[in-house]
This record gives sequence, C-alpha cells and structure tokens, in this order.
Amino acid sequence: MSQHITARYVDIPNRDIFPAKVIIADGRIVSIEKLDITRDGLLYMLPGFVDAHVHIESSMLVPAEFARLAVVHGTVGTVSDPHEIANVCGLEGVEYMIANGNTVPFKFNFGAPSCVPATIFETAGANLDAADVSKLLERDEIKYLTEMMNFPGVLNNDEDVLAKIAAAHKAGKPVDGHAPGLRGEAAGKYIAAGISTDHECFTYDEALDKLQQGMKIQIREGSAAKNFDALIPLLHQYPDKVMFCSDDKHPDSLVQGHLNDICARAVHCDVDVFKVLQAACINPVEHYKLDIGLLKVGDPADLILVKDLSRFEVIQTYIDGQLVAENGVSKIKSQQNTAINNFTCADKNPADFAFPVPAMTDHIVPVIEAIDGQLITNKLLVKMKPVGDAYQSDLENDILKIAVVNRYHDAPVAKGFIKNFGLTEGAIASSVAHDSHNIVVVGVDDESICRAVNLVIQAQGGVSCVSAKKESVLALPVAGLMSCEDGYQVAEAYTAIDIAAKKLGATLSSPFMTLSFMALLVIPHLKLSDLGLFDGAEFKLIN
Repeated sequence: MSQHITARYVDIPNRDIFPAKVIIADGRIVSIEKLDITRDGLLYMLPGFVDAHVHIESSMLVPAEFARLAVVHGTVGTVSDPHEIANVCGLEGVEYMIANGNTVPFKFNFGAPSCVPATIFETAGANLDAADVSKLLERDEIKYLTEMMNFPGVLNNDEDVLAKIAAAHKAGKPVDGHAPGLRGEAAGKYIAAGISTDHECFTYDEALDKLQQGMKIQIREGSAAKNFDALIPLLHQYPDKVMFCSDDKHPDSLVQGHLNDICARAVHCDVDVFKVLQAACINPVEHYKLDIGLLKVGDPADLILVKDLSRFEVIQTYIDGQLVAENGVSKIKSQQNTAINNFTCADKNPADFAFPVPAMTDHIVPVIEAIDGQLITNKLLVKMKPVGDAYQSDLENDILKIAVVNRYHDAPVAKGFIKNFGLTEGAIASSVAHDSHNIVVVGVDDESICRAVNLVIQAQGGVSCVSAKKESVLALPVAGLMSCEDGYQVAEAYTAIDIAAKKLGATLSSPFMTLSFMALLVIPHLKLSDLGLFDGAEFKLIN
C-alpha cells in the first residue's frame, strides 16, 4: 500500500525548494515528482533531525519514552552513547538500551562505550575492556566507538585505549572524541589516532583548531552545557564538518524542544538555512553511516513536515513511512518498561558528612567553582573558617559542602566544597552523577545532606530535594538513572523538583544537571569523585 505527500520539497544538497509529490511504499520513498503548481499553505518537507551525540539516560527516560517526546520535535534518530548505564550495569546495560529502543519506531544508533570506567580515580559498577568493546563493535547495530574521554591515555599510548580504537577501525566504524581544551600539537596527536569528532569544544578558537586539523565538530546545546553561541559561527565556513547535538537533555527540556530549536536559533543568527539543515539532518547520517533516510528515492521515508524554515514548527514526523507525531502530539504509545539496577549501599548518618579540620593546616581549602551553562569548573583556593573542629558551609560567600557517596558498596564518604549553587537552606542530591553514577549531594548542613542522600538510597536511585519542612524525590529505578514511567509525567515531576531546588535559593539555570557533572573527572578543572577531590589539569587525586 502506498501513500503520497504533497509539500515544498527541500533539496538540501542542491540548495533548492520546489513543490513535489513524494510517493511512499513499504516504508521507503519510491518517487519524487516535481509539480508545476502554486499553492499557499504548503508545508516544507525535510529529512528528519538527527541528534549527533546524546546520552539517552540523561533524559531520565528509557529509550522508548525518549522517542515518544523527541518525535514531536521532528527528531527521527539519535547517535546514542550508552556509557552512563554501562558504567552502572556493564554489557547488560547496553543490551537493555538496545532492546528497549527496539520496541518503538525510532532510530536509535548506539555505540560501544570506550571508557567504562571513565577513569581509575572513581568507583564504577562495571568494567568493559578492549575485548568487550571489540565484541560489541562486531555487531551491526553498534555504529561507532563512543567518546574517547581518556585523552591522556591516547596521548600516552595506553595499550587498552589504543586497542579499543584499533577495534573500531578494524570494524570500519568511526571513533568519537572528548578532549575539552586540547589544542595544537596535543590535539593533532589525538586526532591522528583516528578520532573523528569532538562535542566538548567550549571556545571558537579551540573548535577551529580541531577543524583545521581534520576533526568534525558537534555544536552542543543541552540542559547544562551550552556551546551554541560560541561555536555557531563555524557553520558559515564548515557546513560539511559541523553537526548539532544535545549531549545531555533533561525531560522538562525535551518536552519543550530538541534540534528544531537549535535550527531556529541558527537561522536567527543568519546562518544559511541549507547549511543549518546539512548539520541537523545530513552530516550525522553520512558520518556514522546510519540507516536513516535523506529524502532520496529508495531511502527510508524518515521525514518531517514543518510550517516554515525559520521557526521549524513541526507538523508531522514520519519514520519508515509511519506517522509518529502530528501537531505536537506523539503517536508512540507509552508502554510498561522493566528495570535493571546496581545499588547496594546502606543509609548514611549525618556524622558521615563531617569535614574535620586537618592537623597542621593553614585553612586553605580547594573549592570547586561551578559555572552555569558549562561542564568545566574552576579551581579556587579559599581560606575557610573552622566551626569548632570542622569546616562547614559558608553561606555568606556561597560556599557549600559537596559530597559523593559510593552507591556500589559501603565506603567512606568523599567531601569537599563548591561555590555558585546558591542554596540558603536544605540540600539536593542525585544518583545521576557522571560517569560512575555514585550519589552526589550539595547542601548547607550535614543533617540536610544526609536526608537528601538517604532519600536517593531508599528509592534505589533518583534525584531528591529537602528543606526544613519538605522532602521530595523523583525515583529513577533503572540503573539509578531512568524512570520506567510515562515521559511526560516524569517531565512534570522533574519540573516540580527543579522548582523546589530553586526555592531553596539555587541560582543555576539547571541545578540538578549541573550537580550531575560535579563528579565528572574528565572535564577540568576540579571535581569530586567517591575517592576524593580530583585535579583535571594534572589528572590526579589531590589531598
């Protein structure tokens, strides 16, 4: 049975737009007939949007629910790195993501996680060695080797790191990069190892340097890391080497929009619309060799109809010729989802979070400085005033206690201090804590911190917020990262807990998303793992 759609056909490679009748049969485009008509109100037909780098887990939704929300905004596929769940559940986690994604009409393209664990300076729930990665890469549904975060390992010729890269090359699959701040000769060596992309550039000059040395750049605009403004000028000159990605997208943000919003912003910045669409639709498909249609005869009918080419309001989304979203409503039905997990620690006591003053000290303490809209942090050296025999949060200077609790077994709590969260009471905690996903918490006092952590432990994963009068938790029982529930309901619950955190004084635009990256050691400059403070510039734990 065939169907036809009449619309303004947007021919991106040939930079042309014309009325056409597109005939679809058996999920594929069988003909494109140019029409000699003039008709007001014709929609524009485009290839579907493809997120070039995203961790589905960061949406707090299982893949099937992520798809339900994403198709509304014209997204037909993703290049998905499952290293979050892999760090918790290993190969079983990767299998879970593939199997769950296959239950819905959406084109998830998962990679083989390259860094599980991300570093040796933290406790993860699993380990994937070169042999594990090689076996994954042999599978047709595994499209690439995911972001090689261990760039020091690449630069220092680490045997296991190079074996993983070699396995990807042998399988004929690309290798994603992750090297924030790396430039010049060091970047050249990283790229020469066969690493083809980077989504971690946060300055124009860094991205330009990598582009000129042969790398492709993914412009990231997610819930926490926002690099669009700095990097979008690159698209004018390098339309064949730039892609768009979200990296990490929280559920409330995904309800509001996805790559359609990035496209609208790019056009608003006076970037040529064909270059914008090449980055959003074509470049990811060609780079990763995805089975996603590009509006050519014989292609899968993965396409969208939009009202205009400035705001990109999506009217219909088709995947393999099936209408999956229309007028802002998803046609993918919510389903019952199963859970897997790895969570074994016991409740904590307030005394576990005490920060005793060391003997023979000058009271100079390293403090993490969080930066709104960025994953990088600054390292401050602050003179702390002890309260009795311990250091406490300094609310006057917005310096709060931060702690990381091992969720895989009972162990001493790692503690430090952080600036710019803005809380004036209570605490917030999360088991979404990249990349090992232990429990990270920020708060004003040990009692509140302990209550927030125990809420997460009792839920076997989640995000929590506590004040003097109220406690709330959004349970994430799938690896402590995702909910099994309806995606729109999860988004509502997340919005509520985000508002609760901001009522405690949180000044960050996305406090829980920023919190989740404060244990991400591979992003400089100062972070906290369950083993202690980590200096990203020197790549070592510090006292």
